[in-house]
Amino acid sequence: MAGAGLGFSSSLSAQSRATAGIMVRIPVPLLKRRKLKFAGLNEVFRIRVAGCGVSSTRLYNCGSCAAEERVSVDMERYKEAFGRRMAVAGLKPHHSIAVGVSGGPDSMALCLLTAAWKTDGPYAASQSDGYVDGLLAIIVDHRLRAESKEEAHIVSRRVSKMGIRCEIAECNWSDGKPKQGHLQEAARDMRYQIFQKVCIQHQIDVLLIAHHADDQAELLILRLSRGSGVLGLAGMAFASQLFSTSTVLHNEGSNNKGLLLVRPLLHFSKEDMYKICQASNQDWVEDPTNRSPAYARNRIRMSLGNLSSYTFQSEIQELISSCRKTRAYVDHMSNELIDQAVNIMDQGYAVIDLMVLSPSKVPDMCLSKFIALVLQFVSQKHRTVRGATSKRLLDYVRTFPCKASLSTLQTSFTVAGCYLCPSPGSRGTKLLVCCSVNCHLPSTIEVNNSDFDREQKQYPSMLDEIIAEGKSYVDQFVPDVVDVKFLDMTCQSVLAEAKRIGIISESTHNNITLLERNETKYFKPENKVHLEQEIIENPSTSASESELLHPGKACYFMDRFMVTWNERPLSYCSSLVIDHRTAAEVRYMAESDWLYLAKLARCKNLHDLVPQITDADSEVEQIARKRKQSLEYMQLSAIKSLQSLKSIPVAARRSLPVLVNHEGILLTIPSIGFQCCPCLIVSCAFRPRLPLGGGHSSFL
Repeated sequence: MAGAGLGFSSSLSAQSRATAGIMVRIPVPLLKRRKLKFAGLNEVFRIRVAGCGVSSTRLYNCGSCAAEERVSVDMERYKEAFGRRMAVAGLKPHHSIAVGVSGGPDSMALCLLTAAWKTDGPYAASQSDGYVDGLLAIIVDHRLRAESKEEAHIVSRRVSKMGIRCEIAECNWSDGKPKQGHLQEAARDMRYQIFQKVCIQHQIDVLLIAHHADDQAELLILRLSRGSGVLGLAGMAFASQLFSTSTVLHNEGSNNKGLLLVRPLLHFSKEDMYKICQASNQDWVEDPTNRSPAYARNRIRMSLGNLSSYTFQSEIQELISSCRKTRAYVDHMSNELIDQAVNIMDQGYAVIDLMVLSPSKVPDMCLSKFIALVLQFVSQKHRTVRGATSKRLLDYVRTFPCKASLSTLQTSFTVAGCYLCPSPGSRGTKLLVCCSVNCHLPSTIEVNNSDFDREQKQYPSMLDEIIAEGKSYVDQFVPDVVDVKFLDMTCQSVLAEAKRIGIISESTHNNITLLERNETKYFKPENKVHLEQEIIENPSTSASESELLHPGKACYFMDRFMVTWNERPLSYCSSLVIDHRTAAEVRYMAESDWLYLAKLARCKNLHDLVPQITDADSEVEQIARKRKQSLEYMQLSAIKSLQSLKSIPVAARRSLPVLVNHEGILLTIPSIGFQCCPCLIVSCAFRPRLPLGGGHSSFL
């Protein structure tokens, strides 16, 4: 991958050296891969230099030769291969698409292929003002180098000449620029936030990124050195959904379908990127940070460059392919288990039917993935469960019925922001998974009421159609279990098994192991407290974390609930405990809240529960009548709400949002319909940012 983004960057190379009669000049590192012999004093090749619009010639001393390699590039075969990958993703030329562009050879090659694909065939997109309709290049200026702004504009001009509209977006480092050790990760996170924002603004559902096969090889070594499992060794998904954290996407009446990220070049090599650009006479930018050994990917890339024989390259790609087959099988099985055994309730908790799941019959890897997806959905956070905690969690789920774990005699389990326990009344045959109030409360974002109406007018989206088309391909190629090589393999055993069954040779095995060891010494594992979640018998009932909600506004509570307070005229309100001019506090539901409802429901003297409120401008009789009506309404609402509350397990109640006034008096529990006044119109909708299963992904 071309750096912190600074570029994006898989292999047709063996098939693409065909017959088109186009002569290109290949950079020296790629010539070395081909092990060519020369007869002159120097190798001469053209490289496109960042910051200028012309090519410059650099000389590399070869010791005995000066030569130019003539390579015939069959661009039609590249275009055909690209078109097939786009079809597998469910994409057609008339779909609106964005391309992430850094200006490096990878993203420039992607632009060339995408523009050609969009304008070819019976479904070709039209053109206006010299630009291809439905195609936008997004160039991110990270503002981490002095020359980045100039480079962004150079890249924009080059891409515009291809007939692609461009938008340059600058990173705003409000908390200061990232530190050197975390620069690439921070730049990547910022870049994808910008991609999503720009795509939403332009009503685009699909983003193309130029990762290729060489990037996958780098990632394999990196993840081996970090102790990743087989699913991680599968590398980057061919297609996956990204989901926005923007609150306005989650108001009532809207759906967060996310952005489909597609990597159509995973079967192309880095060499292919250079060939495509050279054959099209296309300039590119070389990012100097890609040569810094301070970054893991750069170190691995340079090491892989010294081991780039055809045998090594093909075997490492075959290893990745086998891991991807395992990932595809596990993902398919996990999603099938979710469809069959998981029921999601309106209050945001999950119930797993253990009789349907039959956890004792599910392979460890599939069961772990299944549980991880359910935990991620309920908590709306991705927290990896590893090591001993992962084993204890599997043992807990497999203890059937799950009244108590035989080894630890525990009836509940807190992990990854979730609280697990037997579902009440199920006699241990169903498992309850709800959000633990121990987890940190996400930021709450307020949105004006006027924003709701505007955002609810959703633009016509073709994402469902695209994903359905892509899934039809995925379903055809889900491997059988007999074809899955690494289903129960650890990170350490994958390489040994791959060598045993002939996927990689002894030489390739030794080289990969050496690369892994060299990179491992740079890795400093996090504190084990962060890697393994502690088991906690009982969830906290603390409700200390809260946010303020103003009349006429909304908040997104815990990344799960959209809480909306619809404003009413002050003259309409007869409540004694609510002031429509001030904010209410939104917090977790606590045990004291349902005890208050119970007391309110059976109380004969309601005046004892609500403080006296006087109004010097009103008649005494009018005050008394208003007070009586308000208290009677509160009591009736409490009685009805308690009936609704009985159907919600105690553990799940603790993550429901409630509103209280500045004195701490309960105003409303919108999830169960309690409200202290008929004019207090507060709605609560379960709108999780991430869908169950994490959204569409493909590892074809």
